[in-house]
Amino acid sequence: MLNYPLKFKPILKEKIWGGKKLKKVLNKDSNTENLGESWEISGVLNDISVLENGPLAGNSLIDLLKEYKSDILGKKVYNNFGEKFPLLIKYIDAQTELSVQLHPNDELAKLRHNSFGKTEMWYIMQADEKAEINVGFKNTVSKQEYIEHLENGRIVDLLNFEKVKKGDAFFINTGKVHAIGAGVLLAEIQQTSDITYRIYDWNRVDGDGKYRELHTTLAIDAIDFEKKDDYKLLYDTKENQSSNIARCEYFTTNYLSIKGKVEKNYTDIDSFIIYMCVNGEVEIEVNGYLERIEQGQTLLIPAVNKKVNFFAEDAELLEVYIG
Repeated sequence: MLNYPLKFKPILKEKIWGGKKLKKVLNKDSNTENLGESWEISGVLNDISVLENGPLAGNSLIDLLKEYKSDILGKKVYNNFGEKFPLLIKYIDAQTELSVQLHPNDELAKLRHNSFGKTEMWYIMQADEKAEINVGFKNTVSKQEYIEHLENGRIVDLLNFEKVKKGDAFFINTGKVHAIGAGVLLAEIQQTSDITYRIYDWNRVDGDGKYRELHTTLAIDAIDFEKKDDYKLLYDTKENQSSNIARCEYFTTNYLSIKGKVEKNYTDIDSFIIYMCVNGEVEIEVNGYLERIEQGQTLLIPAVNKKVNFFAEDAELLEVYIG
């Protein structure tokens, strides 16, 4: 029954900073005015993905994990995570800036929230002219310097900003302050966690005229105050080959361009494979089952399937798995 590509129904999230690109560029079906996120594959409690294609349609991701276990995840991944899906896969549209925020590491998240930490990466799919992101501090700062700037409303003076364009990729370690800037559409791969410590929100208010909650105290012990140039990811773009963008203990992400027909064998990878289509459209075939995805759509190939065929005139994918 797991011998075909799995396509899940997106979970769409309205956000104060969201916009219209998820609907207009990625064709997400929503009447929401400020659509900020499309959760493509999620095992987060109360936001569990539901399968929408094939003979198993209607089953939740958790149902599938309980029934098929390592056949979906891979033996090593299942041994480490059991029936908890280890990754959260998203597309994000920021019409205005997200809050300046950070995420706790595994140890702190487990202690405080009984959750995984949140290491993540971004792949920029589209960016308006002069769009930028915040990633880290300009310089190493002391805790006292940080607190003083925060209390005086000058935290932005400490932040490092980077101009972005299509194809840029960034790695966000736990503890690193960051914010997606206005005009950025991106793909996000992260640990399964929804724990965010918001430290600054540009003094904006919600529809009820209220400021959103800040997590000043929680954040203090989680912040990495050291300046580290470890966030910009460089990679090759060889045609019809997987080129590594990011590799860490939580996920491996490759860039994969497809022109024509490509065959891939995953015998050496004991993991599910996720494809995020970040440009163009592609047909993906497993065991005679053919599924088409276009820009902004996502597929999961269960680990039990080792041979995958691709057909496209010109498509760009992110290929994600647990290495």
